[in-house]
Amino acid sequence: MVDKTGLMIYSIIMKRIVHISNSFQEASDWEVEQEISMSVEERQKAARALKRKFFGVKCPDVRSASLKK
Repeated sequence: MVDKTGLMIYSIIMKRIVHISNSFQEASDWEVEQEISMSVEERQKAARALKRKFFGVKCPDVRSASLKK
């Protein structure tokens, strides 16, 4: 799907999980367990989705950006 500016709109469907913790430490431990349980492909997919969401589709590669000085 393309919006009126010509940029691709990515719809990301993620399973929502709710976990109510009794302390910050319990919440932190649960978050670490969730991250460890993700496969490499799931982590890479999430990273790509966040990159597109915050930096857009036409984001320059950081490796080539430093060479243009």
